[in-house]
Amino acid sequence: MNMFIHIVIEVILPLFFLIGTGAFLHRLFHFDMNTLSKVTTYFLLPAVGFVNVYESNMASGILFGVLSFLVLQNGALIAISAIMAKWLKLDRSLAATFQNTIVLNNSGNFGIPVSQLVFRHEPLGLSIQIVVTIFQNFLTNTYGVFKFISANENGGKIAVEFLKNPIIYALVLGLVFRSLHVPIPSFIWNPLEHIAAAFLAMALLTLGAQMAYIDLKRMPALLFLTVFGRLMLSPIIALVIIFTLHLKGVTAQALFIASAYPCSRNTALYALEYGHHPDYAAQAVFLSTLLSPVTVTAVAYLSRFLF
Repeated sequence: MNMFIHIVIEVILPLFFLIGTGAFLHRLFHFDMNTLSKVTTYFLLPAVGFVNVYESNMASGILFGVLSFLVLQNGALIAISAIMAKWLKLDRSLAATFQNTIVLNNSGNFGIPVSQLVFRHEPLGLSIQIVVTIFQNFLTNTYGVFKFISANENGGKIAVEFLKNPIIYALVLGLVFRSLHVPIPSFIWNPLEHIAAAFLAMALLTLGAQMAYIDLKRMPALLFLTVFGRLMLSPIIALVIIFTLHLKGVTAQALFIASAYPCSRNTALYALEYGHHPDYAAQAVFLSTLLSPVTVTAVAYLSRFLF
């Protein structure tokens, strides 16, 4: 119960405070959503991606097992969500949003605080979560962006639109600069840190603005399948892969818990940017985040017994 209360107070309430503020301000001032989307996608997100990759300190001893798990688990989610979308006969636009809400999770501003709480006496747990967050950043801004773009474009246009997204270059540059230990002058690094720090608040304010006029009383049935896939199916798949790879201890616990986080807020941002059912994506983020204290706490407790 203490863990549940901590997750609600330390993670959920701050998230919903910012989301609620965004909804209130949008109703009051009627923001230009296209401008908000462009600022977040083309200015704030590349900065936070570069800073996170450049500052990361991935432990090589556990990296192979963690990456093996992430590739298998996300690959399974991609395949299953694609089969579900085809079985449900969703159009390309809705299928892209549906698949992204299941595959991509909020491992950054939700996952890292939860890991800090759960593994406060086990530094390895937080290190693993940072690896997961970096992997999710790459997945979101490669697979996630590609799904949205390919739902609109055909052939060569997909590659052109994909290469226009600055986050791709930010992540690659961050990885190259970190690998080569390239120092960044303070007059560049300090503004980058300030921009990255602004991302969380602006992303959640934008998400709140998206939700300002959403009728939460009319949630489509597909939404509940999305939330089931993100909060329940994902941990089940993770458990199977953890046992298959014979992962143990804190590594197994951290990966199991990381699989249960709610839908990524970036899915809603990109759905808005590319025009693929942004209301549906925002509802998925909201509902999965609202329910996640129960599911994440249950998975955290279960991980202690299993590993």
